[in-house]
Amino acid sequence: MVNLQDYIRDINDFPKRGVVFKDITPLLASKEASEACLNGLVDLLEGQKVDKVVGIESRGFFFGMLLAQRLNAGFVPIRKSGKLPFDTIKEPYSLEYGMDVLEMHEDAIKKGEKVLLHDDVLATGGTAKAACKLIEKLGGEVVQCNFIIELGFLRGGDKLNRYEIRPLISY
Repeated sequence: MVNLQDYIRDINDFPKRGVVFKDITPLLASKEASEACLNGLVDLLEGQKVDKVVGIESRGFFFGMLLAQRLNAGFVPIRKSGKLPFDTIKEPYSLEYGMDVLEMHEDAIKKGEKVLLHDDVLATGGTAKAACKLIEKLGGEVVQCNFIIELGFLRGGDKLNRYEIRPLISY
């Protein structure tokens, strides 16, 4: 049995002083830990049907694409403004020191599709909430928001209280 927490590295004062960053690159570097993580993320769905997996830039892409393949679903990237080549819909969201914008292709999700939102870490919840809004603007149904890590002390789940939130690891 692989303990995924053994593959999460703490980086002090990154990206700024006082922050302890949860680095998943050791997990990515281990074949066994990556496989255990993917299996765990799939298990969180408990057999629920998924038409599309939406991954948030950029670390949500790593397992988001793998989840889509494993679930026989399509993959949709959500990116920061100006990074997608086709027509997009946009959703602004708050950051600690200002605002940013997420975008998704306007044809990425069809009305009624069941959507899994995936990212590596749930922190304050602003990015995930904006992503859920994008999915719903196109008529998708968010069936679950799953994460490798949840930083519960930041209370990001409070912003996502309308959705099922399932992390593999909670701090």
